Amino acid sequence: MRAVQHPIFEILDEATSEGVLRRNHVGRIAFVHANRVDVEPISYVYADGWIHGRTSPGTKLTALHANPWVAVEVDEIEDASNWQSVVVHGTVYFGEPNVVGAAHEAYDTTLTKLREVNHTVLSDEDSAPHRRELFRVHVDEMTGRAATTHFEVGT
Repeated sequence: MRAVQHPIFEILDEATSEGVLRRNHVGRIAFVHANRVDVEPISYVYADGWIHGRTSPGTKLTALHANPWVAVEVDEIEDASNWQSVVVHGTVYFGEPNVVGAAHEAYDTTLTKLREVNHTVLSDEDSAPHRRELFRVHVDEMTGRAATTHFEVGT
């Protein structure tokens, strides 16, 4: 007899999916640019139904202003048969530091959340000072999936 392994797939509940988002700070954001989908890595912080991040001026920022609907994917991977993956669909909103009102509050909230993970964000010690554009993605939809290894005794 020999042991045969194969993955079992499952849908993650909301609490487990949120746990994946909270534990991790690197994911991928998918967005539309020039009539095609592009995917880029981002660093982020998840809190209270929002993914908070920052980026630098350029193509991604221009594309997000033109088409603010995105998907964000975050994974925890042990191996090909043991992983969890969460995909968020939502809308990007930008914070503005030099205005009064909701856009300024969004900027402050995102900056505070990012500094909980990296206290140097937008300070004199910031290792990526060019990434000065703060954004957040409202979690409109969240789906999570997982695979775990299952062993069966075969003949």
